[in-house]
Amino acid sequence: MIDKISTNPADCSKYYFKNNYTPASNANFTNSSGDKSSLNLKQKSVILASAAAGMAPIIAILAKARGFSLNPARIIKTPIKDWALFKFAPEEKIVKYDAIPIIALASGSVAGGLAGGAIVDKQNIKYKKREVLNQILGNVLVPVGCVWSGAELFSKYAQKLENIMPAVKESAKGSKIINMISKKLPQATFTLVFLSLGIYLGNKVSNYINDHLYHKKIDRNIKATDFAPHLDDICMATSMMDSSSFGDAIGRVIPLALLVPGYQTGIAREK
Repeated sequence: MIDKISTNPADCSKYYFKNNYTPASNANFTNSSGDKSSLNLKQKSVILASAAAGMAPIIAILAKARGFSLNPARIIKTPIKDWALFKFAPEEKIVKYDAIPIIALASGSVAGGLAGGAIVDKQNIKYKKREVLNQILGNVLVPVGCVWSGAELFSKYAQKLENIMPAVKESAKGSKIINMISKKLPQATFTLVFLSLGIYLGNKVSNYINDHLYHKKIDRNIKATDFAPHLDDICMATSMMDSSSFGDAIGRVIPLALLVPGYQTGIAREK
């Protein structure tokens, strides 16, 4: 039976309110904007913090092995520039981030990101677990392996390559800068070639995992933004191929860059 339709505006308002209003206490909002397709800032912050927490024990072990104290009282009294994370000189007193420490830190980051994602977005835990393999293999092991191989190869021929590079007379204007660029060109070339190879192969591995293991066709095409997760590889390549203080200083960025695979794991959701 259909109710008698009223033309009274007040009655119309009451009818609409009665049939369409949902109390706020019963609404299911994922974030402050009501968008259920993405995580809100607080959830993302938890994931980022948990990725950092996952790396903390690894950083502590590396610092302790290099002679740094883990006593909170001593750490507080030590100038920040002399903390294990930031100190890059002298060489014998710094934490070296080569292949094995990078893989360990990345694994800790991914484990932490997964844990944080499970806390704030547990309904998508299946997709986060899938992302673990993509991040560890595609964005860490394959690129790091390529960069490490390039660094090892470069170290064997670095002196010969630098010696055969052309140089101008030191008396010429700007000759020092030109000679420095010429000397560093082989290193830059090795870094670019092996890093690009690592990103390309890592992308292929990720596509293979999605297609053959998860039976889901997802082409993770290489974009300019894909170089962000490989900042650790850029830093590692630079620090391993450049034995100067510049290379060591660049290496300080690696732990920060390794937050990316953990964060990407934690925010992974159904597409």
